[in-house]
Formats: sequence, C-alpha cells, structure tokens
Amino acid sequence: MKSASRPRDPRLDFFRGIAMFIIYIAHLPANGWALWIPARFGFSDATEIFVFCSGMASAIAFGRVFELHGLAMGSARVLYRVWQVYWAHICLFLALAGMLALLQINGLTSNDYVGQLNLWPFFRDPIFQLPGLLTLTYVPNYFDILPMYLVILAMMPLMMVAYYKIGRGAVAALIAFFWLLATFRHVDFSAEPWSDRRWFFNPFAWQLLFFTGFAFIKGWLPAPPVKKRLLFLSAAIIILTVPLAYYRILNAVPALNELSDDIKYLTVKTEMGILRYVHFLALAYVAWVVVGEGGHRLLMGGFGGKVVRIIKKVGQQSLAVFLASLFLAQGLAILRDELGLKGTVSGGIFANLLGFAGLIAVAYCVSWFKGEPWRKPREQAAS
Repeated sequence: MKSASRPRDPRLDFFRGIAMFIIYIAHLPANGWALWIPARFGFSDATEIFVFCSGMASAIAFGRVFELHGLAMGSARVLYRVWQVYWAHICLFLALAGMLALLQINGLTSNDYVGQLNLWPFFRDPIFQLPGLLTLTYVPNYFDILPMYLVILAMMPLMMVAYYKIGRGAVAALIAFFWLLATFRHVDFSAEPWSDRRWFFNPFAWQLLFFTGFAFIKGWLPAPPVKKRLLFLSAAIIILTVPLAYYRILNAVPALNELSDDIKYLTVKTEMGILRYVHFLALAYVAWVVVGEGGHRLLMGGFGGKVVRIIKKVGQQSLAVFLASLFLAQGLAILRDELGLKGTVSGGIFANLLGFAGLIAVAYCVSWFKGEPWRKPREQAAS
C-alpha cells in the first residue's frame, strides 16, 4: 500500500520564497535596496535561510526515501539530486558568461562586465579553466552557493548511516566534528589554481545549519516550546546584534567598530561563525512564533493572502528561481546602467521590481511544467 505523501509546510515555502527575493536584492550590483536587507542589521542573512530551509526540505524529500527503501536507495536519490545541482551550477556559469561575452564582443556596452565578475581568467585561458570549472577547483565568487550546497547534500548518506547504525548522538558528533575542522581551517577547498583564494562558503562549516534544519524535520531535535522567556531572549539577541552589524552605527562609534573587528572570527561567513549560527536561530525562533502553529497565520485571505501565495510559489521552486535570480541580477543591472539609471531611485525601482516579476514568472512557469499538463485528458468542448 502506497503511503500518503506528506503535505507541504506553508512556513517552509514562505520563508524560502522570502530568501529568494532577498538573495536577488543582494546580488543585484550597485543596489541601494541592499542597504535594507537583514544582513545589514545582523550577523546572519538570506543564505542562512536558504541553507536551513534546504535542510528541512531535504529531510522531507529524501528522508522518506531512506525510511521506505533503505540506505542504498536513499543514497541513490541524493546522488541524483547532487547530479542535478552540479549541472545547474555549470549551466548557470555558461549562460551568464555567454551573455556577458556576447555584450563584450559585439560592442553592445562600453563597460567591462566580464571583468566585474572576474571572469577574464576563464576567457583568457579556457583550455585550462574549463577543467577547473567542471571539477569545482575554479569557483568564481558569484557562483559559490551551489557548490557548497551539493557537497552538503553528498554528506547526507553519511549522516543517515550514522543515525541508523549508532543513533542521533553519532550524527551530532559528526556535525560538530566537521564544523570544528572547518572552523580551525583543517579542511577547505581551493577556489582557483593561481591563488590561495578558498571557496567563500566552506560546506563542512555550513552543514551545521543544514543538518540543524534536517534534524528538526526528522524529529531528531524537538520543536522548541513557545514561551515568553525564549521569545524575549531571542528578541534580545537580535536587537543587541544591530549595533555590531549596522554600518552607520559602526562608522559613528569607533569602539563598537573595534569590537566588531575583534569578534570577526565568531561572525565570519565562510566558516559559519558561532555567533552567526546563534543569531540565525534567534531569528528563526521569532519567525516561527510569529507565523503561528503550523503557519496558520500565513493562511489568510484577501490581498495579503494573494501575496503570501505568490511568495510560497516562489519558495516551492527555489532552485530554478535561485538560478534565475543570479542571471536576472546581472542582466537587469546591465540594462539599468546602459539606460543611465545607475544610482537613481527610479533605477532601483526599475531593476528590483522587474527582477521580482521575473522570479515570480519563473516560479509559475516551472510549476506549470512540473505539473505535466500534457498528461491530463483533454476536456471535451461543451455542446
């Protein structure tokens, strides 16, 4: 008998959708709106939302396969997803590099957009850089999230083996072990062969956040209780972080700027500093309480309900939307600049809102194709 599929959690789709819009804002070059994203007011940002929610989504999508079909089939399912993410990364790079090259060689722009993404090493020496691209030993900064994500995905079978053979304690030990290895720089990946630049996101550090989300969905970690003292503590962490993160305060108060520099090893992004982790958990707890049990406050009607449904749709197609966001961010920034709107209010509205519309259109288009409407029986015309 086929088991019933698990219903979608509106909270997961909603917050992944929010992350997609924030990631677009952050990746749009010279974007004034980026001064108002959460990363400007705290240690964590939309990347943490993306990775945490991806861990939760992976527990739903792949955890069930491990339960029903065993370790071998579960590992095969994860490997298939790794394969998909790998080629998504390669195709994104080629599509974006191809667009920039087309602009350069045809004289459609006077700006060096290839240089702005530091892609000239690839174009000058493709016979050596192409193997680096395919083996992930050449990872330009703009293309660094998906390589991190696929390495973390590849770690999932190991965690499941540890759980089924030993238990939750073994999983926790492995997560802590890999995070400590990354924190003290004992394990790393080179981002380019001609320098000592590393992957911007160390997957052995960021797996801490991914498997935290995974563990909550699997029930390895209990859901935190809704209590006022926990809510006040989380709110206090968020508020007290602002003076150490907001650039205007840091520029105005030298002592806070110095303190922020002194604790950088605790807030570093590459190795997922522990204060970033704590800050994100505080944000996640407040958001979890605000949307209510089961996300019932997201199930509203009227205009607000329509907005929430659109955001959820974007979150449901997060991989396709993420790829589109990186491509659209560069394309629309170029269009904005060529129209002479860079640095203007109208230019910000133009590039951001048009980008949002593009993300929404991609989400609905991909959802339509995934629904395979061609398999549905054709409706008979009314007589």
